[in-house]
Amino acid sequence: MMADENNNQEAPVVDGAGSTSAPSTEPTVAGETQSQTSGDAVEQRTPREARGSRGGRGGGGGGRGGDRGGRGRRDERGRGRGDDDGGEELIEKLVHINRVSKTVKGGKRFGFAALVVVGDGKGRVGFGHGKAREVPEAITKATAAAKKKMIRVPLKEGRTLHHDGKGHFGAGLVNVRSAPAGTGIIAGGPMRAVFESLGVADVVTKSIGTSNPYNMIRATFDALGSQTSPKSVAQRRGKKVADLLGRGGASEAEAEVAAEAIAE
Repeated sequence: MMADENNNQEAPVVDGAGSTSAPSTEPTVAGETQSQTSGDAVEQRTPREARGSRGGRGGGGGGRGGDRGGRGRRDERGRGRGDDDGGEELIEKLVHINRVSKTVKGGKRFGFAALVVVGDGKGRVGFGHGKAREVPEAITKATAAAKKKMIRVPLKEGRTLHHDGKGHFGAGLVNVRSAPAGTGIIAGGPMRAVFESLGVADVVTKSIGTSNPYNMIRATFDALGSQTSPKSVAQRRGKKVADLLGRGGASEAEAEVAAEAIAE
């Protein structure tokens, strides 16, 4: 029995220096303390690194994205004010697009020219043309040029012209006439786009000369530029509107009523 107990006991371990030490199957207190300390350090360091590295990069990226977003919003607001022309809604009519080609060593290069009419439908209208390699860019240039050259045309009752007129430019010659209510816009091609953008509801026109849209538009604007209203003539001559309207044989009362009905 004593021999079996001695055999069951573990033999001491001899190290290199010759000293013996008893083996231990349980971890030491120092080992447990060190492992717990390192584990706590890992747990504490991981969230801090996540906040410092990933969070910092994410925050920095978000800040840069926010700056870009802010600049984008400012640019959009600026473009909106320019396009709306002071907040008013404009009517844009594309009259003509011309494609031109230039033969070069490597082949052909195509360009586009656009003619656009812009108006507010309340007596203001303008036209412009632009050239570019692409159609949308040419239309944008033409629209911007038309907005810069808008003119005001006096309208009778807000629907037709005050009097007849003629316009001439190059080989283009046009006649414009006022019309009673219900006549509509009797005009073709580029001239119709001008009167629709201007806000005229009743007018009769005739193009006698060339059918070139550029010359027709310029001739039409020449005729519209010579339009005057009785109110402006009366102010220039130092008279009353009723005095001018009464010279055609109308009574004084009729002239007064007609003068009150005239709207610039």
